[in-house]
Amino acid sequence: MFTSLYSKLAAVLTALFALVGLMFLVVTLFSTDMYQQEVNQKLNSHLAEQIVKERLLIQNREVNQEALKDIFHMLMVVNPSIEIYLLDVSGNILAFSAVPGAVRKQWVDMGPIRAWFKKGSTMPILGDDPRSLDGQKVFSVARIPEKGDLQGYLYVILGGEIYDSVAQKLKRSHILKLSTWMIGASLLFALVTGLLLFASLTGRLKKLAGVMDAFKSGQKLKQLDLPTVPPRKQTDEIERLGTTFNNMAVRIEEQMEKLVQSDTTRRELIANVSHDLRTPLATLQGYIETLLLKDDQLPGVDRKSYLEIALKHCDHLGNLVDRLLELATLESPGMQVTREPFNLGELLQDVIQKFQLTAREKNIHLITNSEEPIPFVNADIGLIERVLENLIENAVRYTPQAGEIRLLLKPSSDTVQIQISDTGPGIPESFLPLIFNRFQQLDNSRKVDPGHTGLGLAITKKILDLHDSVIEVSSSPGSGTSFRFQLPLSSSQIDS
Repeated sequence: MFTSLYSKLAAVLTALFALVGLMFLVVTLFSTDMYQQEVNQKLNSHLAEQIVKERLLIQNREVNQEALKDIFHMLMVVNPSIEIYLLDVSGNILAFSAVPGAVRKQWVDMGPIRAWFKKGSTMPILGDDPRSLDGQKVFSVARIPEKGDLQGYLYVILGGEIYDSVAQKLKRSHILKLSTWMIGASLLFALVTGLLLFASLTGRLKKLAGVMDAFKSGQKLKQLDLPTVPPRKQTDEIERLGTTFNNMAVRIEEQMEKLVQSDTTRRELIANVSHDLRTPLATLQGYIETLLLKDDQLPGVDRKSYLEIALKHCDHLGNLVDRLLELATLESPGMQVTREPFNLGELLQDVIQKFQLTAREKNIHLITNSEEPIPFVNADIGLIERVLENLIENAVRYTPQAGEIRLLLKPSSDTVQIQISDTGPGIPESFLPLIFNRFQQLDNSRKVDPGHTGLGLAITKKILDLHDSVIEVSSSPGSGTSFRFQLPLSSSQIDS
């Protein structure tokens, strides 16, 4: 029944208003009753005293029946709601004006009577109603006689016919009925207004819950009707909740897209690794099987050639596995970069020395500006060495005979730019965005080295990403290729 937030709030609000209305009615009736009794007691506070002044009710401790009878008759004509009781000094009832058999008590508690004569007492003061065993009503009391030796009290009940029940009060009092209707109407108006306000507030929550359910079922955020409010214009928690859910949903969709892309990349990686491993393994297996089958028939020269080819493919497999492990290490969450100041010019010269022999064999000229003073940079020297090796290796591999490779270091106020350019065949513009992907190579007709793994540039980009550096490439077919990236100067170089 109460399955929605609005129904629960409506039930709680209705119960609360009903309780408040009942309490208000009870308090109103009680206060009205007490006010009536207070006014009645104050207006008739001297009634008993006036009667005692005009009549001698007790003389020599004997009740004056004639005087008492005369008073009873007068009051029955003037105000039949008043009841008169003649008491002795201890509160025992000596005579009364009520109907015979109506009086159920033979005495009256003297506590309220003593409070009546005490100065500073607050009205209304309630005393015993002899017609009820436990009822109390307002009264007026006077000493008999007014002065002199106390012989008794005249005890006058002022509310003999003041209605005792709430139902009677409502039936007989137009003011009370009108007040009750006004209270009920006011509470009903407040209840309806509260329910409408709750409907307005919970309506947005209901809409947000519906959007969440739709998103949970697989709908895209763009298909859902969820208005967003700028943070500065948000007025309440519901708007902040909607904006938070929207941001969370955007991040979830982005992460899902990344997961799908990562899964696609993983599948492509497995396919590429399988392909790159299968070719050298098949070749290696073929030559080894040939050696086993025709070992006695092969000349020594052919046997040596077969072994050299098998060894070359073993080296390629080892190189591929090493590159894969290196890339996996760089992409692991725990990978940390150890930055330290070092001389970039000296590091570049050390890396160049590794490729001097290969470059000389292809008659490639390696040109540097190392004679210029190069400031120290702050980076991981081992990883930056790997970057330089990969880029120079690629340049040497793709630069034709008698080509040229330029390695330039350009310092600025806070960085050093490293640029490696070659005079190779270049890279088509459409292929440039893909060169840093794993196993991404040019088509087979343009490969220079079939043993190339296609992981060097992916490793290079990952290392520079860890250094918060961006690698740029510019190339066009027939005009060579240039790679550029920057490294920050060490703090001591910047300060100086």
